[in-house]
Amino acid sequence: MGEQRQHYNEEFKRQAVKYVQEQTKTLPEIADELNIPEGTLRNWMTKYRSFENEPIVNSEKVRQLEERLKAGEREKQDLAEELAILKKALHIFSKERN
Repeated sequence: MGEQRQHYNEEFKRQAVKYVQEQTKTLPEIADELNIPEGTLRNWMTKYRSFENEPIVNSEKVRQLEERLKAGEREKQDLAEELAILKKALHIFSKERN
């Protein structure tokens, strides 16, 4: 017959996910190390992941995140200005004419 499926308890799954988050190794490397199919470990990541356990891998990642944040702030400011202009235009064009 086929291989018998391995069953893992909730605590093991949570600890495995925490281990993945604390490491800088790739998911396939960790799956091989723990002798767990990569797809199974990926499913556990989806279910049990908590972001406070994840390290920032390098300064490049921090720089990229800061750039994205700044770009988002610029876009927010631009949209606020556009909204203010539209409100003024609406006010001007909605006045009654004599």
